[in-house]
Amino acid sequence: MSGKQTPTVPADAAGIARAVEVLRAGGLVAIPTETVYGLAARADSEAAVARIFEAKGRPGFNPLIVHVTGVEQAAALAEMSPETRHYASQHWPGPVTLVLPRRADAALAPAVTAGLDTVAVRVPRHLVAQAVLAGLGVPLAAPSANRSGFVSPTTAAHVLETLDGRIDLVLDGGPSDAGIESTILKLRADGRWEQLRPGPEDTANWHDSHFVQGAPLPGEAIEAPGQLASHYSPGKPVRLAALVAAEDEFLIGFGVVEGDVTLSAGADLAEAARRLYACLHQAALSRLPRIAIAPVPEQGLGIAINDRLRRAAA
Repeated sequence: MSGKQTPTVPADAAGIARAVEVLRAGGLVAIPTETVYGLAARADSEAAVARIFEAKGRPGFNPLIVHVTGVEQAAALAEMSPETRHYASQHWPGPVTLVLPRRADAALAPAVTAGLDTVAVRVPRHLVAQAVLAGLGVPLAAPSANRSGFVSPTTAAHVLETLDGRIDLVLDGGPSDAGIESTILKLRADGRWEQLRPGPEDTANWHDSHFVQGAPLPGEAIEAPGQLASHYSPGKPVRLAALVAAEDEFLIGFGVVEGDVTLSAGADLAEAARRLYACLHQAALSRLPRIAIAPVPEQGLGIAINDRLRRAAA
């Protein structure tokens, strides 16, 4: 579809039906979720999944998250013990992705898992995403709907900034609620869960004996999406922990640090997460060649926000 304009349709009954039709035929549709917009394709189609990697320019070693309707659909793709099912039911639907052992008979295109013996699955909370999944009846592979490495989209307009003409349809469900990608947890061999990526689900204060706080070190093998050291780039140099801006910098403020835009004037971390990518998109489109970002506390949702900011600045 290169060179053509991608149509955008509202996420009403007619739009959802059209999205399901495009997906069933092997097409690519950007759909809203509570985290960010996802670039969806049926996960059981090699040709459709290959189009995700082509449209995004995504490296083949980077696996995809599979979105499912619930625990039963997840259990057709992943090995799920009664304990795992119980754990999943506590977090789904919601912005939590679980990395589980892949079933040998899982109906998944090989590229979805990038050669790993695990699969990353989640049940989205967004009603539009749920309606699309229910209408299609097939799990959807759906990484963020943007060119690989660039700022994730939280609106339909953001999707078109990098994917216009490269995908078949955008389903406009309004701005994303959480604003950052899902928390990713991996089931370890000893039965405990390890955090691979911070996200909207704050695990900082978890003291459950079944959870171990952790994150892969730089240079370790990719086990799940969103682990690349350089990611979410606005295409300009980014300076973190800035209290004032230089003349050539677009300043993204937070709390008492005023900026050209602000993540949250009231220092509200949930608001900052919702606005993070929108502010980065504005900074990317500004005439100024550099970006400065005010300090965000490394606590609660701030852990996930700073994770994204460090990758954007890498």
